[in-house]
Amino acid sequence: MYLCTFINEFDMGIIPDRYLKELFKGTKHTGDQAKPMSGWMALSPLVVFLCVYLLSSIIAQDFYKIPISAAFLIASVYAIAICRGKTMEERIATFSEGAGNKNVLLMIWIFVLAGAFAATAKEIGAIDATVNLALRILPGKLLYAGLFLAACFISMSIGTSVGTIVALVPVAAGIAEELALGGASGSFVSTPFITAIIVGGAFFGDNLSFISDTTIAATRTQECSMADKFKVNIRIVAPAALIVAILYVFLGSSVTVMPEAGPIEWVKLIPYVLVIALAISGMEVTAVLTIGLAVNALIGFCGGDMGWTSFLESIGSGISGMGDLIIVTMLAGGMLELIKTNGGLDFIVNGLTRRIHGKRGAELSIAALVSLANLCTANNTIAIITTGRIAKDITNQFGLDPRKTASILDTFSCLIQGLIPYGAQLLMAAGLAGISTISIINHLYYPFMMGILALGAILFRLPRKYS
Repeated sequence: MYLCTFINEFDMGIIPDRYLKELFKGTKHTGDQAKPMSGWMALSPLVVFLCVYLLSSIIAQDFYKIPISAAFLIASVYAIAICRGKTMEERIATFSEGAGNKNVLLMIWIFVLAGAFAATAKEIGAIDATVNLALRILPGKLLYAGLFLAACFISMSIGTSVGTIVALVPVAAGIAEELALGGASGSFVSTPFITAIIVGGAFFGDNLSFISDTTIAATRTQECSMADKFKVNIRIVAPAALIVAILYVFLGSSVTVMPEAGPIEWVKLIPYVLVIALAISGMEVTAVLTIGLAVNALIGFCGGDMGWTSFLESIGSGISGMGDLIIVTMLAGGMLELIKTNGGLDFIVNGLTRRIHGKRGAELSIAALVSLANLCTANNTIAIITTGRIAKDITNQFGLDPRKTASILDTFSCLIQGLIPYGAQLLMAAGLAGISTISIINHLYYPFMMGILALGAILFRLPRKYS
C-alpha cells in the first residue's frame, strides 16, 4: 500500500520527503566502509605533519621560522580528507570532538591563566625579584645545576610538570636575559638552554611523584603500589638525574661573566612562592593560577607598579601570547582523534603485540606501545590509560614484574612527552619563554639520559632486585 501510494505520487511529480525518509531509514552509503582504512593510512596524518614541518624547515634552513600551527593545519585538513565511511559533516564533528575534548579544554584554560599570571607577574616586577634572588644565592658554576635540582624538587612535590614549568620558566627566561645583558654569550647561556633545564627537571618529578597523574595511572593499571613502583623507578632515573646535574655543573663553569644582582624586593617574591606552596599542598592548578593572578593584582595595586588599565592590558597580552599554543593544542587534539577513530592506535597495538618472545621482548613491546600511543595522543597520562590493560595482559602472560611494567609505562610516556614539539609541556614552556619548541628539544639532556638508562634497564634486565 505504501509503495503504491509512493509510485502514484511520484508519477504526479511529487516526491514526498516523509516517504524518502521512511524508505531509506537506516540505509547508509557503504562505499567507503567496504574498504576499511589500513593502519599505515590511519597514521599518515602524523607523517604529513612531520614532513611538512621538517622539510619546510630544512628548505628554509631555519627550524624556528616555520610555525608549527601551519604544519598542523595542513595535516589536520589531510586527516579530515582521508577519513572514510563518514560524511564531511561527520568528519568535522569527529575532529571537533577531539579538539574540544575535556582534557584539551582543561589544558587550554591552564594556558590562558598561565599566560595572564606570567604577564602580570612580569608587570609588577616579580620575575626580576626572583631572578635577582637566584643570582644572589647561586654562584655561576652552580647556577644551572641549582635550577635543575630546584625543578626536580618542585615537580616531585607538586606532581605536575606543567605547574613546575608555569612557576619556573619565566624565571629561567629572565636569568638568560640577565646573563646576556651581563656579557655572557654562547649556546649554554641562551634562553632555550636554560628553559630546557627547567623542562627536564619538571619531567623528573612528573615521572616519580606520588601525586602525579602518570604515576597513579601506571600503578592502577598494573595493580601495584606506588611505593613499590617508586623503588623500581628511582633506581633507573636517579642515576640519569645525577649524571645530568654533574653535566650542568661542568657546563656552568663556562659562565665566567655573572651580572650584578639587583636589590631583592621580597614582597614581589610572594606570587611565585605562593604558587609553588599551593601546588605542593595539592590544590588544582587552575585554582592556583587564579589565586596567583589575584595576588599579582593586589601587590601591583598596593605598590603602585600597576593600575587597573595596565592590569587588564597585561592579562590581554599574556593570553594573546598563548594564542598560537592554544591553536596548536586544538588542532593536535582534533587530528589525533581522527587517527584514533580510523584505527591508527589499534594498528599500533596489534602490530607490537603480534610477535613477542621472552621477557626482554615483552618489556620492549610495552615501552614501544606506550611510546607510540603517546605520539598519537600527545598526553602521557592518556597514553598510559590507553595501553595499561594491554600491558597488564602482556605482564601476566610473560611473568613480568608489575612494578617494572608500571615503571616502563611511566618512564617512556614521560620520555616521549618531553620530546614531541606538540606536547603540552613544551608548548607551555615555549609560550612562556617566547621561543620555539624545537629550540628547547635540542637541549633536553635529562629526558634523553632517562630514555637511555630506561632502555638499558630493559636490555640488561635491571634492576635485578626491587625490594
